[in-house]
Amino acid sequence: MTGGPSTVVFDLGGVLYDWDPRYLYRKLFDDERAMEDFLGTVCTRAWHVRQDAGRPIAEAVAEVKAQHPDKAELIDAFYGRWTEMFRGAIEGTVEIMADLKARGWPLFCLTNGPAETFPIVRSLYDYIDWFEGIVVSGEVELIKPDRRIFEHLLDTHGIRAEDAVFIDDLAENVDAARALGFHGILFDGPERLRSDLGALGLL
Repeated sequence: MTGGPSTVVFDLGGVLYDWDPRYLYRKLFDDERAMEDFLGTVCTRAWHVRQDAGRPIAEAVAEVKAQHPDKAELIDAFYGRWTEMFRGAIEGTVEIMADLKARGWPLFCLTNGPAETFPIVRSLYDYIDWFEGIVVSGEVELIKPDRRIFEHLLDTHGIRAEDAVFIDDLAENVDAARALGFHGILFDGPERLRSDLGALGLL
């Protein structure tokens, strides 16, 4: 496809693997409502996002343990048992990634996540090594959908936004990429993704 995109940028969680703190905490709570209360008031998404943006895990854990000393063991589990939050690879997407790689399209990764946990992710999934470049939010202290993290990816790896497809499962991240000129794809399962990439001439 002449003039079409020639580079593909993947998000990780929700696109290439299935990650959810509930996979761990269902082992630690007998009651679903109590678990949801813990995740909604103690180890919250907003709290975790600050680690995605570069706050050290030890600092974050100490802060929330001081606020909830009765839940110290549950709080320690959040990062101490990180691997138990993964259900596994989304195999259909990994197959698409392999097909893109076989066709010679450059592959990159732009993911939100703590810098300290990314080595764990890399150890779990061999396909991480297929990327020519990886930007982890916690390492650069910028977080999607901030346009600056997309600009960092482009500048660091010499990519033009109009030449790149960006795939993410969150609409606000896809919208941010599109605003910079990327071809944005909102991930809604491997079958739809394969169709979308085919329409762009990549598969």
